[in-house]
Amino acid sequence: MARFFIEMAYNGKNYHGWQVQPNAITVQEVMDDCLNKILREAVSIVGCGRTDTAVHASYFVAHFDSEKNEIDEQHFCYKMNRILPKDIAVYSITKVDNETHSRFTATSRRYEYHIADYKTPFNHEFSYLPYYKLDYDLMNEAAALLFNYIDFTSFSKLHTDAKTNNCKIYQAQWDKVGDKWIFSIKADRFLRNMVRAIVGTLLEVGRGKIGVKEFASIIEQKDRGKAGSSAPGNALFLVDVEYPDTLFKSKHLVQ
Repeated sequence: MARFFIEMAYNGKNYHGWQVQPNAITVQEVMDDCLNKILREAVSIVGCGRTDTAVHASYFVAHFDSEKNEIDEQHFCYKMNRILPKDIAVYSITKVDNETHSRFTATSRRYEYHIADYKTPFNHEFSYLPYYKLDYDLMNEAAALLFNYIDFTSFSKLHTDAKTNNCKIYQAQWDKVGDKWIFSIKADRFLRNMVRAIVGTLLEVGRGKIGVKEFASIIEQKDRGKAGSSAPGNALFLVDVEYPDTLFKSKHLVQ
């Protein structure tokens, strides 16, 4: 068996997240079906992570094992993109060592959350428009506190199969980009629902409902019930996944 990495992207609007689940359409299910048709063998694709319902990935990495030792990249990507629906795109395929894993070999992942400054007919699908004023300086002050902690139980979905709620955060900040505010957060790993819960709680800081010190207290209490509501999923994007260069080098320019 040979292992291959796929670089891809998807619009999550029509999917119940990445991972296969009963009675709901997911990106993984669609990818498996497409691969089985092209390769004519039973293939199960493994993603670099699990995005929630409606969450997008402008850059995503997945791997699969195949009986085929070599695959023609140009022909493969062409056929995949012909068969896949318009909201999923494949950019590249690369043969890797059989021990290299799209999820467990990754050293970091980066997400962005997009908030619109004002309403237009064109930004509602990929950004969140809050109908209240936000203090982004206070939100950045609170976000900087994330570097002081590793246990993020307060921002994790309850009753998951995660063995630990510890994560190392490398980046967390709000920046004005054009007519949007974008929250960028990078870590070695993320818990289920973690980014949306962090953003939802930072919005509570930005609108003055909780203070910066209270934000720190919420983290320290390790209680999801103390944090804010999860921000809507449609404004969240997985934008980058990093690996050791000796194991996998991206062929696609990450946006």
